[in-house]
Amino acid sequence: MANEQMGLLMVNGATGESISFGEIAQQSMNLALSLSQLGVGKGKTVAICSENRLEFWGAAIGSICTGAVLTTFSDIYTEHEFIHVGDISKPQYIICSPQAYKTHEKIFRNLKYVQKVIVFGDDKPPNTVSFNELVARSVRFQEFQVADVDGTKDTLFVLYSSGTTGLPKGVMLTHLNVLITSTVPTITRGNLDNIYELVSSPWYHAMGLNMSFLLIAKGVNVVFLPKYDTGLVLKCITKYKIASINTVPPVLVAFTKHANKEDLSSVRVIYSGAAPVNKDTLEAVKKMFPNVSTVYQGYGMTESTLGLMRDIGLSSSPKLGSVGKVGSGIVAKVVDLTTNKALGPNQPGEICVKGAIMMKGYVGKDRREDFDEEGFFRTGDVGYYDQDGYFFIVDRLKEMIKYNAHQVAPAEIEAVLLQHPGVRDAGVVGVPHAGAGEVPRAFVAVQPGASVTAEELQKFVAERLSNPKHLRGGVRFVQDIPKNPSGKIMRRHLRAMVDSKL
Repeated sequence: MANEQMGLLMVNGATGESISFGEIAQQSMNLALSLSQLGVGKGKTVAICSENRLEFWGAAIGSICTGAVLTTFSDIYTEHEFIHVGDISKPQYIICSPQAYKTHEKIFRNLKYVQKVIVFGDDKPPNTVSFNELVARSVRFQEFQVADVDGTKDTLFVLYSSGTTGLPKGVMLTHLNVLITSTVPTITRGNLDNIYELVSSPWYHAMGLNMSFLLIAKGVNVVFLPKYDTGLVLKCITKYKIASINTVPPVLVAFTKHANKEDLSSVRVIYSGAAPVNKDTLEAVKKMFPNVSTVYQGYGMTESTLGLMRDIGLSSSPKLGSVGKVGSGIVAKVVDLTTNKALGPNQPGEICVKGAIMMKGYVGKDRREDFDEEGFFRTGDVGYYDQDGYFFIVDRLKEMIKYNAHQVAPAEIEAVLLQHPGVRDAGVVGVPHAGAGEVPRAFVAVQPGASVTAEELQKFVAERLSNPKHLRGGVRFVQDIPKNPSGKIMRRHLRAMVDSKL
């Protein structure tokens, strides 16, 4: 860690507690040595399951320094989800918060590949290892050496994305992928001293994790929240004079609907990803933040480490609805959905991309299933570019439902619904929601003679899947689920039923 970064801070916006970047570096070195003595190193995988908290980055960087692969589990996963993602990455070690351990202890114990569970905090539950004890030793910076890795090939992170269809897949990001995204040009923030940037995204999510890595690498003070709260976000902006915000459209909508009494004049730049920002929200945000001239937008995915396209620095008045131009080192093409032939300006097709920030591949999956013969990753998103090279996203082939920046796979919810004895068939689509972007709605065909209520099915799903996948859009009972001759659900027909209110 560079000397000039030793005084920089990571601040818990909910409690005011902080840790300096220098302390994170020391904690990381101490942990790396202790983990190495426990057997952690190249060929091993460490999982972190925790809400955002001060110890997170010491745990993450310390694990990485051993040469191990790091994976992140959401602390709101259900048992079904833990088993699925755990079977992908098979971590031998889990580092978790006391709350996550209390909630998921039984699940952790039943994962046969887990050798040790390490717990943050002062208490040491039976049969666990204390994180505080592991970092209690003191390693001198001058004497510390990180494990040797091949940055172009060795996996740094395994994160989870539903890709183009179905259940979550393990995205393998290399050391080089993350290094490149941590050094890309960032938003111009002016000549302000003591800059603080707010990160409200969870760190198990690619956006929160990799954006925070970027800020740490660039020496920017970070204010984080253990759990998102609109009122607290606005208070933090005032208290820490936040200059720049990275967020998603549903959060911007929540801002504009909040009865705000805070001074938000410190904010110069707002960057939004995950979905387009509509004109009404944009205008409301500009009124709320007096020194923000626009909301910069971008486009990316877990598979691309962070952003693929952005309008940062392109113009003070970006094109409405555009996600900007392709970033440095990225090559993109738009191909015909039937012929795969490259298309010209203003012709919608599937967006395909390649570049040094693209993932190594999915765990256990042949690259050829997701990359074309030229090495372009097929995103599953439909869009086009205009004559000036600005990209616009039209639709998602991948059929993902974007709930508060979470990717929700309809197939996962459908699989759970089909476990209900009263359900003959089911199809799920996203329906628009002003605050969350989209929420899942289920169309259900009932077994002959069965009696099933919408509330019963909503509860059935809620007991088996995590919060973003709950059926907030409701349940509609239909005679049959529309399918094509090969048996694939025709979701466009379900969406038409939503639009027509049929």
